[in-house]
Amino acid sequence: MVWLTIVSFLLTLGFILWRPRGINEAIPATIGAAIVLLSGSVTFSDLGIIAETISGAAITIMATIVMAIVLESFGFFNWVAEKLAEKANGSGIRLFWYVNLLCFLMTLFFNNDGSILITTPILVMLLNNMGLKNHQKIPYLLSGALIATASSAPIGVSNIVNLIALKIVHMSLYLHTAMMFVPATLGLLLLTWLLFLRFKKVLPKTVPTKVTGLSLPSYHPLKPTSMKHASEKDRSRFMRNVLLFVFAVRVSLFVASFLSIPVSLMAVFGSLILLGWRWAYLKIPPTDMIKKTPWYIIIFAFSMYVIIYGLNNIGLTDWLIQFMRPMVSGSLLHASVLMGVLLSVLSNIFNNHPALMVGTLTLTNMNLDLLSLKIAYLANVIGSDMGSLLLPMGTLATLMWMHIVRKGKVMISWWQYIKITMVVIPPATLFTLVILYYWVSWLFGGTLRG
Repeated sequence: MVWLTIVSFLLTLGFILWRPRGINEAIPATIGAAIVLLSGSVTFSDLGIIAETISGAAITIMATIVMAIVLESFGFFNWVAEKLAEKANGSGIRLFWYVNLLCFLMTLFFNNDGSILITTPILVMLLNNMGLKNHQKIPYLLSGALIATASSAPIGVSNIVNLIALKIVHMSLYLHTAMMFVPATLGLLLLTWLLFLRFKKVLPKTVPTKVTGLSLPSYHPLKPTSMKHASEKDRSRFMRNVLLFVFAVRVSLFVASFLSIPVSLMAVFGSLILLGWRWAYLKIPPTDMIKKTPWYIIIFAFSMYVIIYGLNNIGLTDWLIQFMRPMVSGSLLHASVLMGVLLSVLSNIFNNHPALMVGTLTLTNMNLDLLSLKIAYLANVIGSDMGSLLLPMGTLATLMWMHIVRKGKVMISWWQYIKITMVVIPPATLFTLVILYYWVSWLFGGTLRG
């Protein structure tokens, strides 16, 4: 039973990273989960606990993705690409900062995987339209991908694994954001600045101020419906109204968390209103969501959690407790830095999804005081969201990004990727972990409730 569970985990992880013939990652995860279930490491009664743990997170993420698909139907992202070129005003350096701001906001408004899937094809389209050379496109695309993925740290709702982990440690979305937003955002600012210094010599001094004929490439996952407006002024006003609505829905998730209302309920409510808005405005019924929504994400998350739960049941967390307790039981600074570094290493070896799940399950069984548990958990999140970016295989988002940019005929090797990340990711991650300790210490003064 023990060896079958371990081998199943390693083979599942291998196939997810390898993805032969472009196989969907949910398929090896489902097969691995079935083997773990048949081995007896996970019982059928455990499946109910697992479903209850991930259901809220999965529903929230799916509702967010539905909102992104609706926005694409409105032509929102093409409009954003045009505005990027306009705001850059002919400056390649200004374009760099606007691209990173866009990727940060996209992850905050939606989620990290959705941000990669949506923005990367748009950026490829924009950069190709501008006529930039391959080496000039890489700074925009790579920095955008790193910022989009790491931006899931400031608020827990931007990453399905973060949401699942929040449920495990019984932390509200409101408390997570209060403790994490400032240190994670400062870490992202440092990361962006380090990326700028690294790419400064490569960035083009000037770029075209106007782009024409923008159309999403055939490999864009959302396959948008075109939208016609009477004038550019009306179009811009409409897009701003849609964006304000999405922002209001995002704020409502935090209000719901603070009032102990299910976050998933507010996310679904917001997506239904946006679907109705599209139906009234574009005459597109919501039935297309059945085909366009990536339902496999739910299957993938459930299956991975089954495998991790099996590892937990065969004693993996008991071993990790003995290994990790000295790190956490000392000072809170040690807890933050050492746990974050450990999760960074585990994420780059095993991928951040299983790494964060294992790390979080372990923390809940260590009988830590409330403050130590929360800060160690947040350090885990920083390690899995930011520290994991050292290698392309550290996150599914970066693997998807590599696949998309190559389809867009932008050539970047793993070595080119690592030459950048090995310079910027370690200092940014360590800085964020240290700031986390000082911020939480100042915020709560050594005490924490709820």
